[in-house]
Amino acid sequence: MASTPLLPKSISPFLLNPPLFPLTQCTNVSFLNNPPDQFFCSKKSTTFLPNAKKKNFWLDPFDDGDDPEMEYGSLFSEGKQEEDPRPPDNPKNPYGFLKFPMGYNVEIASLGLKIRGDVRRCCCMISGGVYENLLFFPAIQLIKDRYPGVQVDVVASARGKQTFELNKNVRWANEYDLDDDFPEPADYTDMIGVLKNRYYDMILSTKLAGLGHGAFLFMSSSRDRVSYVYPNVNAAGAGLFLSETFTADSQNLSEGGYNMYHQMIDWLGRPGRNVPRQPVPPLKVSISRRLKEVVEVKYKNAGAQKGKYIVIHGIKSDSKASMQSRGDTDSLLPIEIWAEIASVISGLTPVFVIPHEKEREDVEDVVGDDASIVFITTPGQLATLINDSAGVIATNTAAIQLAHAREKPSIALFCSDDKAKLFVPNAEEKKCAIFSSKTGKLIDIDVEAVKTATQIFTMPLVIA
Repeated sequence: MASTPLLPKSISPFLLNPPLFPLTQCTNVSFLNNPPDQFFCSKKSTTFLPNAKKKNFWLDPFDDGDDPEMEYGSLFSEGKQEEDPRPPDNPKNPYGFLKFPMGYNVEIASLGLKIRGDVRRCCCMISGGVYENLLFFPAIQLIKDRYPGVQVDVVASARGKQTFELNKNVRWANEYDLDDDFPEPADYTDMIGVLKNRYYDMILSTKLAGLGHGAFLFMSSSRDRVSYVYPNVNAAGAGLFLSETFTADSQNLSEGGYNMYHQMIDWLGRPGRNVPRQPVPPLKVSISRRLKEVVEVKYKNAGAQKGKYIVIHGIKSDSKASMQSRGDTDSLLPIEIWAEIASVISGLTPVFVIPHEKEREDVEDVVGDDASIVFITTPGQLATLINDSAGVIATNTAAIQLAHAREKPSIALFCSDDKAKLFVPNAEEKKCAIFSSKTGKLIDIDVEAVKTATQIFTMPLVIA
């Protein structure tokens, strides 16, 4: 017969059978002096903030955020982060200099790196094409303003990567198709290796995450993994791998228009310890000297002069270089309507932008052989062409947003009033005239009203 082992007097049998309810909410508990039948628990009074958001319900359902009464009392935990104290990178080495992994460079790492949540390296994984990547520019500028000295890298599609020749805040841009549900195993594992080897402090993703994408971000070994998740059951399990999640308004994030990333931008600009809320910067693009030289040759060969032409963008085509938004697929017009609009422009040269060379013959047949036609496929060249122009007439393509970024007057054509309000808020401040179809189809746009509005481009010339 086996004998029951004797317990020391200092150990209570209660420890062998703990209660099933959480002990973190209990006080006045005596494990050593009270037998189990005399055990009692009084709930601790807790102060809750009415608008406090849990960090991640999936990781800890009892986490109600930071304690409002917590005082760190340290100089290193207040205000914005400092510039990186490490030695400068070696320009001759493509892999940098002294980029040690996290934890191996502690002698020159500040205390705020842990307490304040400093971000030295940030990766932005942006789903979509040119339009979606262009609208993420304010978020990247917000990150640079919020975390001084941060290095921002981007992972985007092949079309989206072209956009970042207009952004001076991005260090590296990598091509990877985030929207491919079944990527090649070699590409998948290679991208995970790239992300792990760069030791990012924070990764932002605009792809709607499910279990698969959440695991992909988790394997990057980043400290903060922030992403949008599906607004339905497809989001189940994604929060287990993410440190911060945003439930998308719809399954197509692009339907949110200009403010499609408002949830992530609101989180990035949140106030911190002695740091006020970071304002959202406007959309701005930078143009290099090389781009200006290339585009100047193109529009001069087409018979246009700098500052004396109008850019016409949005000709109907099946090319991916049309730079449409995924949230507005009805945003292209046939060349016949564009020719009718361009016929009333006087004093300025209408320049037709084609996304593919096969469209050149159609434009010449309708407009004439003397039409000014420019073949442009990249957003950088389109931004440069708009920057040297007198204005823009376009449908809901990236040309409208680039005109606002370069502060050029524009006329925007939309299929409905709702789309116009979403993609061009505060149109008057942006010197943009909005015209929308009353039937919900862009093909039914009021051409006569658009013709009358083209006078806004010639009015300054008449006054001069």
